[in-house]
Amino acid sequence: MIVVTGAAGFIGSCLVQRLNEDGVVNLLLSDDFSREDKAPNLRDKRFIAKVHRDDLPDWLERMHTDISFVFHLGARTDTTEKDESIFDRLNLHYSQKIWDLCTRHQIPLVYASSAATYGLGELGYEDDHSIVDRLKPLNPYGCSKNDFDRWVLQQQASPPFWAGLKFFNVYGPNEYHKGRMASVIFHTFRQIKASGSMKLFRSHREGIADGHQSRDFIYVKDVVAVMTFLQRERPANGLYNLGTGQARTFLDLATQTFLAMGLTPDITFVDTPEDIRDTYQYFTEANMQKLIQAGYSKPFATLEQGVSSYVKEYLLQDYKAW
Repeated sequence: MIVVTGAAGFIGSCLVQRLNEDGVVNLLLSDDFSREDKAPNLRDKRFIAKVHRDDLPDWLERMHTDISFVFHLGARTDTTEKDESIFDRLNLHYSQKIWDLCTRHQIPLVYASSAATYGLGELGYEDDHSIVDRLKPLNPYGCSKNDFDRWVLQQQASPPFWAGLKFFNVYGPNEYHKGRMASVIFHTFRQIKASGSMKLFRSHREGIADGHQSRDFIYVKDVVAVMTFLQRERPANGLYNLGTGQARTFLDLATQTFLAMGLTPDITFVDTPEDIRDTYQYFTEANMQKLIQAGYSKPFATLEQGVSSYVKEYLLQDYKAW
């Protein structure tokens, strides 16, 4: 049996769909399952059982002989939350419990880290273990993810296979419940539907034009394809970046969203709010060499391909789930 935590959430529910499409239905799903806005994410999905996240550690202890793999994707992901105790409980200490159980019972583990660990990118975007202690995340969420990565790298004992995935800017179906934490593509689509236009942040950095702030945007279907590759192939243990390796501008993103909706782009610019201006990232781009050297060779969807699929097949279809 395969365990998926955060199974009702964005990436977790997409992983369940991908596993189902691969013929895998022997799944144990874990989440808090209390939010009705997440319910559509699991509609028509096939699995064996659900376990509340608070009950999962005890369940794993009792049923460990039946578990073949754990995908630990459950986390508090709100980058604006300032209460560090929430992140300590849900992202650090809970993940340590899952790691310890998988280590003790020798269960392979893939877990969600984040590109938020890289902060402003002062040390670049290399999934090199040697820089983890020196990274400077910008918020408690990023700190909690980096704290767990640091703790993992200090452990003498580990699961038989483990990988921590530093997700970059993931977008795609099943993120509809995420509110302000949903992708910029989702918010762009909604703003265009409401007003026919899109407002992007103006650049406040010399040499970078308005709208040319860049991110590494990756389609969720590529993310889950990488996860199933790691489950199947089990390359070297370690932290792995998960982006496309190609930064694209917000202007590109907004333009492609308009085009996917069959509309002429109407894009204007507003000042970046002063409270986030000093820590606003102007560039992120994953170095993907470690994953490629591990044997992953499938091309990632381009921004044009991913936005077109997301908008036409899901957003324009009344926020259809995958």
